[in-house]
Order: sequence, then C-alpha cells, then structure tokens
Amino acid sequence: ELLEKVDLSRLDEFSKEWQDANGKWNAMWGVKIEQTEDGRHYVAGLGLSMEDTPDGKASQFLVAADRIAFINPQNGNQTPGFVMQGDQITMNEVFLKYLSAPTITSGGNPPAFSLTPDGRLAAKNADISGHINATSGALNNVVIAEDCTIHGTLRAERILGDIVKAVGKEFPYFREPSTGAKRYASGTLTVQIDDDQSFDRQIIIPPINFQGSYYGRNDTNDTWDECTLEVRRNGALIYSGTSSSIPESYGATLDMPAGGGIVTLTFSVSTRGNSTGWPNSRISDLILMVVKKSTAGIRIS
Repeated sequence: ELLEKVDLSRLDEFSKEWQDANGKWNAMWGVKIEQTEDGRHYVAGLGLSMEDTPDGKASQFLVAADRIAFINPQNGNQTPGFVMQGDQITMNEVFLKYLSAPTITSGGNPPAFSLTPDGRLAAKNADISGHINATSGALNNVVIAEDCTIHGTLRAERILGDIVKAVGKEFPYFREPSTGAKRYASGTLTVQIDDDQSFDRQIIIPPINFQGSYYGRNDTNDTWDECTLEVRRNGALIYSGTSSSIPESYGATLDMPAGGGIVTLTFSVSTRGNSTGWPNSRISDLILMVVKKSTAGIRIS
C-alpha cells in the first residue's frame, strides 16, 4: 500500500565475494537503479558474477533494461549498431560465421524471402547456379540455354521451332453439274512457307500421283486425255510432267536455308483430251512437310 502512494528512487552499487561450505569461491558485482512511480516498479542494472560449479568455473554478465543499445563513439555516429528492445534485436550489419535459425524472413510486407522450419523456401527472385535436384514443381517463362534430357513423357500444348510441320489439301476438280462427280483435275494450289526460323530447313513433298486416260484407237486416230502437273518455286518452273495411260509421279526434297526469304510453291494441274465430251483425269492430294535440316543420328550408305 505504501508503494502505491509514494514515489521512490534509488541507486545501488554492490559487490560481494564469499567461500561456501565446500570451499568454493564466489564473487559478484553489480549496479542497479530502481524507481517506483504510480505504483509501478522500474529497474535497470548490470552485474558480473563468477562462481564455482560442478562443471568448473562459470562467469556471467547480466543486463536488466527495457532497451539495450551499443553506439560506437569513435565514428561520431549516433545511430546504434545494436539495439535490443522487448524481445527483438536490431542490428545494422551482421557478419556470422555460422547461423542456426528455425525460420528466416526478410523485410517487406509481404516478405520477399522466407525459409520455414519444414524447409519451404519462398523468394520473389532467385539467381541459382550449380546443381539443382527437384522432384516436382512448376516453371513459367523458362529458357533452356543448352541441352535438355527428358527420360519420361513430354507433353506440350504448343511447340515453336524445331518441329515437323505438315499441311495437306485436295487438288481442285471439275465436277459434273448434275451429279457433282469428279471428272478431271484442274486448278492451282499455292503454299507459302515463312522464313521464321533461325536454322536451315527442308521442304519434303511426298509423291503426287496423277494420270490421264487412254481409250484406244478409233477409225482415224488414238483417243486420250492428258493430265499435266507443273510445279514452280518462287515463280521458277522446277517440274513439268504429263500422263495419259501411264501414271506419273512427282516428289521432292527442297532445301530452305535460314535467312533465304519466304518460299512460295505453286502446284498447277490441267487436263485436256482429243475426244468429244468431258475428259477424265485424277491426281492424289497434295501433302507437304517442313522439317529442320539435320543428319544427326541418320546414316545413308
């Protein structure tokens, strides 16, 4: 009750040394400031002690204060390099040879870096070199600068670059107006291949089979229908063939160097006959593939 009514302040310095019943030597020294204000007791102090224990000599340096700070007076800096207040310690710069910490968290809200006791690492940005061993995860916007070996199954929703690309289309036909049945091949297909890759490629054209018709000889001459196929690369004729009774075929592998520009291929088919009525001819569908030019793993002898 008296402490609740009276404000008291006191500065004490004490020292003591003694020898216990077992002949063990002990010593202590300390200084303490105490104050009671509005019924609350405040204390600040520091102490040194040395005592004999079963494990040998034990020394202690104890400090009691709400806030502890260390300031280097030599550099004129008034900012403490070390502050302990409450249950937290703040240091401007720390050099540690070995750190054992269950949890590590960086500043910021939310933190840019954290490491939890179960080994979970979270970082906004990371630059990692050397060997990485992982069993699962997800990566977005990743560049693999060199070789990559995949022992399992690769699934890709979309692939650009070193991959086979293929197109196919039926050649135009003249059809009978009444039935819609194909009579003869006539028309042009145009294929444009963009020069959009950094490596050399090849254009592969599987065989295109085409054939006209031969009806034999009448009283005056032979009767036939001829089917002609012409192929041009960027306007230059690279193939021309004509068939009547004997089927003809065209297929090719064309080089497409990187940086050589767009390649335009035109495939024109026409049919003519020397008899009355509509001629007859047929041609297989156009199929074209574009692949990276490489002989790795392939040998021809």
